[in-house]
Amino acid sequence: MDEPTLGRDAGPPGFLQLAGHPVRWRLLRELARSDRQVRELTGLTGHPQPLVSYHLGRLRAARLVTARRSSADGRDAYYTVDLARCGELLAAAGGALHPALGPGGSPPAAALTAPARVLFLCTGNGARSQMAEALVQRRSGGLVQALSAGSHPGALHPNTVRVMTEHGIDVRGRAAKHLSVFSADRFDYVITLCDRVREVCPEFPGHPRHVHWSIPDPAAAGDTDEASYPAFQATAAELEARIGFLLAAIAATPARSAHQEA
Repeated sequence: MDEPTLGRDAGPPGFLQLAGHPVRWRLLRELARSDRQVRELTGLTGHPQPLVSYHLGRLRAARLVTARRSSADGRDAYYTVDLARCGELLAAAGGALHPALGPGGSPPAAALTAPARVLFLCTGNGARSQMAEALVQRRSGGLVQALSAGSHPGALHPNTVRVMTEHGIDVRGRAAKHLSVFSADRFDYVITLCDRVREVCPEFPGHPRHVHWSIPDPAAAGDTDEASYPAFQATAAELEARIGFLLAAIAATPARSAHQEA
């Protein structure tokens, strides 16, 4: 997802670079189980003492590991991992990848502080994009205005109505629309849900963020509505998960009006 707040050119967070080294990761895992002396760590990891000491020094410099002298024999030292600090840094690293992975997880809909407009596109506008539109409207409490259309609109699929009813949403009576209906409209996000429509997606005014979710057409999963229904359920579940991350990204992105001139 193309989010300016995430820093597209930023390298991995320092914690990932430090802890991602195989030797240091093994040391952290061993210390997460128990405080250890250097000689114990060399035996557990199979690495020589100088190498283990070097990497312990790197971990101590980052304040991930501390050492204290043994009260039984002052010549020995026990190493301890700061799991709370590791947890904080792991959460921060997750947030650097996507706002929903940061501390606190996905923010609730109440975290949305400004309205946003999202257009979902698929081929027929009878399943995927209609489900996405309905789920965003419900999940955002209406603060995100979600719309949908298709490159070759048909009719609302009966399984779309059925699966959305299971999610507590009534989509009966919604009509399929051609994407040209919105050709002059401004959106914050334009999200294509099938590979075909991505290839023909037009440019929209205002330079919206273009996102692609490659999701198979659930209607193609069976010869009958009953046979394809499990695919509709799976599609709704995938959209529900993706939309949670989308709303978190919207909440973490500096507000800008889709109605303003770019």
